[in-house]
Amino acid sequence: MDLALDAFSSVSDELLLVAFGNGDMDAARALTMRLTPRALAQAARMLGGDRAEAEDVAQEAMLRLWKVAPEWRQGEAQVTTWLYRVVANLCTDRLRKARGVGIDAIPEPEDDRPGAEAGLQDAARARALDAALAGLPERQRQAVSLRHIEGLSNPEIAEIMDIGVEAVESLTARGKRALAAALADQRAELGYEDG
Repeated sequence: MDLALDAFSSVSDELLLVAFGNGDMDAARALTMRLTPRALAQAARMLGGDRAEAEDVAQEAMLRLWKVAPEWRQGEAQVTTWLYRVVANLCTDRLRKARGVGIDAIPEPEDDRPGAEAGLQDAARARALDAALAGLPERQRQAVSLRHIEGLSNPEIAEIMDIGVEAVESLTARGKRALAAALADQRAELGYEDG
């Protein structure tokens, strides 16, 4: 089966989705292996590290992708852009529902990696970034995560968030300034000493 999945490594997401829409289960498996980790990572960041909720969101987003596969219109949108938007909407819905019970009460994820010093430093940096991201307003957090963690372009983010490119630029700029301010007093602790 790995051989079959390797055969799809150079096939675009869109062609894999169309192939699945036409009944190709190997294409579906290849696309699942490719996109689920990305959907899960985005959901986890948006939900403040709640892994169980993020898994539910990623699963629901992938199910929605499979439902639209037979009617997918090639060339209208990138599969990843469509998926990120669905994940963002599902997370936003969950966050709105959770606000009644205090979203700030969601615990930070624990790091279970081995205790090497570099690993500990990376884990501390990741926790500090996650905590600082969690402190941003929802739209800034989403824009900054999509731009600087997922590596999407401003036009792609604008499409996902259903806003203009200028609004994306503003959200990411304000988010980056807020992150810098939130992390400024932790520079030495996180190993970012000025040379």
